Amino acid sequence: MNIYWLEQTEAAVPSEEDWLGPDEILLLSSMRFAKRRADWRLGRWTTKQAVAAYLRLTGCTSDLAAIQILPAPSGGPRAWFKKQIAPVEISISHSSGRAICAVASSGAALGCDLEVIETRSECFVSDYFTTEERATISRVSPEQRAQLVTLLWSAKESALKLLGEGLRLDTRLLAVNLAEEPQLVRENAAPSTLDNNEWQPLQVCYADRQIFDGWWQRSGYFIRTLIAAPASVRPILISPTEIGCSRPTMATKAYSLVGLVSA
Repeated sequence: MNIYWLEQTEAAVPSEEDWLGPDEILLLSSMRFAKRRADWRLGRWTTKQAVAAYLRLTGCTSDLAAIQILPAPSGGPRAWFKKQIAPVEISISHSSGRAICAVASSGAALGCDLEVIETRSECFVSDYFTTEERATISRVSPEQRAQLVTLLWSAKESALKLLGEGLRLDTRLLAVNLAEEPQLVRENAAPSTLDNNEWQPLQVCYADRQIFDGWWQRSGYFIRTLIAAPASVRPILISPTEIGCSRPTMATKAYSLVGLVSA
């Protein structure tokens, strides 16, 4: 299975609201706090761009407004197009002025997460990580600890989204397994070495009975993780050339079954 992903920053989000659908505008109007509104708009903008590219829509304002990202009964996001459920699965995450959206074919289970690498306390590690994970953390150098803790936490967040549980579930039921030699970067390294553009594999075992395959990647001071079922090949970045009004408009009648990126 293929997973496609897109990341955007707040600077890319238009100040107007004409790219939002009517139900989304109602949701936005109910949000009181500026940061919450900004994060929500960024997440929706990123997701609409990703879904439009996946469905081979033009990405123009009218198409984006016809795509609505609304809460599913589970609380997670669901993509709609012209008042019908779109044949895609999505997952969204945002952190520190960035948002990521992962897109896969309908019927897949999917979770993604974006986290800033930051120092987390020993109490945090003790409360949220398994015995084996804590042992792994104890073996890395102090300069690599923040990255590893952030990575393990992000993988748990992605798996929780895939399961549709969020933080209602005890995170110690999720055991993250990395490759034998994950490429961790020392935090005191030169800025030019902080990017690792290669996706690296990981697995998350849930309650000792379900194993989910996924991927992780570092970019600067951010960690990205993606978990999918069935397992996917390395995530595929949606190219900037696939976003915007320059591409041909897909025929409406063909929407439900064709025009999808091959999975």
